[in-house]
Amino acid sequence: MNQNIILNNQEIDHKIKRIAYQIFETFADEKEIILAGISNNGYTLAIKISSVLSTISDLKVTLCEVKIDKKNPFNPIVTSITKEHYKNKNIILVDDVLNSGSTLIYGVKHFLEVPTKKFKTVVLVDRNHKKFPVKADFKGISLSTSSKEHVHVVFEENNNYAYLV
Repeated sequence: MNQNIILNNQEIDHKIKRIAYQIFETFADEKEIILAGISNNGYTLAIKISSVLSTISDLKVTLCEVKIDKKNPFNPIVTSITKEHYKNKNIILVDDVLNSGSTLIYGVKHFLEVPTKKFKTVVLVDRNHKKFPVKADFKGISLSTSSKEHVHVVFEENNNYAYLV
């Protein structure tokens, strides 16, 4: 199968840095945020954003891993921190690719079961093929693709890239 690189390591690093600055600007008046990354790549992206935020701001960042059954999002969602920990907090839900919007919207629904202060979403690649009314507040790149094409993001040590197949 032919793969076309759409983002290389340097471009992904640049996008992560820009997203971190956007998050900092949006939450500059706050003391704490929760970065909730959807397993696996969303959580990896959240870790990378958190790393940049720690160098540019004094925001207290709590990482949260969100486990969603992407094939059956009605199954219970599991988070690495309790609902009490993110109640009345600023939450940013992070995923690598926004495709149909299913994973993101069920993730948002889960966090809205408790009151939140402010809620934002982050994706590295927005494919513009949404079936659900969800948007990314912060995104690395918007990409118009055919419904038959797929975007994959690979996070490796010093070799991050996204490609289209």
